[in-house]
Amino acid sequence: MSSILCIILDMTKRKILIMGLPGSGKTTLAEILVRKLNAAWFNADAVRQDIYSELGFSPEDRLEHAKRMGKLCDWAKLGGGYAIADFVCPTQETRQAFNADFVVWVDRIMEGRYEDTNKMFEKPLNYDVRLIDGTADEWAEKVLEKLNESEAWDNQAPTALLIGRYQPFHIGHKTLVAEAIKRTGQCCIALRDVGGIDEKNPYDFDKVKAEIHSACTEFGNKIKVVELPNIMDVFYGRGVGYNIEQLELSKELQEVSATKIRAGEIGQDGKPLGKRPE
Repeated sequence: MSSILCIILDMTKRKILIMGLPGSGKTTLAEILVRKLNAAWFNADAVRQDIYSELGFSPEDRLEHAKRMGKLCDWAKLGGGYAIADFVCPTQETRQAFNADFVVWVDRIMEGRYEDTNKMFEKPLNYDVRLIDGTADEWAEKVLEKLNESEAWDNQAPTALLIGRYQPFHIGHKTLVAEAIKRTGQCCIALRDVGGIDEKNPYDFDKVKAEIHSACTEFGNKIKVVELPNIMDVFYGRGVGYNIEQLELSKELQEVSATKIRAGEIGQDGKPLGKRPE
C-alpha cells in the first residue's frame, strides 16, 4: 500500500455505522446520507439476502455479520469516499468487530419489534452522534455538521492544488477533485476570479464557489476554495519539491466542456439536455 493511500485512510472518518433498534429510522437516515455524501451503502437486510444468506441472528452469527459488514465498508472506502452501513449492531462486541470511524446511534424508540433483539441490545458506550427526536432530514444535517467538524481542513497536511475558471463547475471537474483527494488527502481549489470579463466567463467567484461546495458535499472539509486573480502564467525557480501532473480523465469525461454547458447542449452532469427524462 502506498504512503499516499495511508494518508487518506488515517486522516478521514469515512466508515460510518448507523446503529439502533429495528424500526428506529436507521435506513431512512442512511438513504438521505447516501445521496448527500455519494456514499457506498450496505444495508443489513440487503446484505443478508444477497450476500450472506447463511447467517442467522444468533450472537455468533451477529458477530460474524458485523465483521463482514465492516470488511465491505473497508473495501468500499479505499477509493477515498464514504461507506455507510445501517444495522442493529446490538452489542459492544459487534461494534468493536465492525470497527467504525464514525458512529450514529438512532435512539428514537425504547423497544424494537423483535423481543430477542431488545434483550440483546446494549446501549453504546461510544458514539459520535445520538439522535433522539426530530425529522430524518434534521438528523442528516446534524450528522453532516459533525462529520465536517471531525474532518477539519489541515494546512500542514499534504495537499493537492487545482487551478481553474470552472465556468461552470461540472462532473469532469468534480472527478479531478476526487482523484486529487484520493492521491494526496485534501485538495485546494484555486478559483480564478474571471467573472464578467467576457462571454466565456459569465459567472463570478461567489457563484462558482457555491456551485463547487454544493457539488462536492461528500468531500466535506477535504476541499478548500480560494480566490485567485486572473492567473495566466505559472513560473517557478529551481526545484522546490512540487509534483506537477496532468490528470487524465476518461474519454467520456473529456467530452464534457463548460463551452457546451454554456451553450445549452449538455448539463453539468455531462448528459445531453435533449435526452433527459421528463
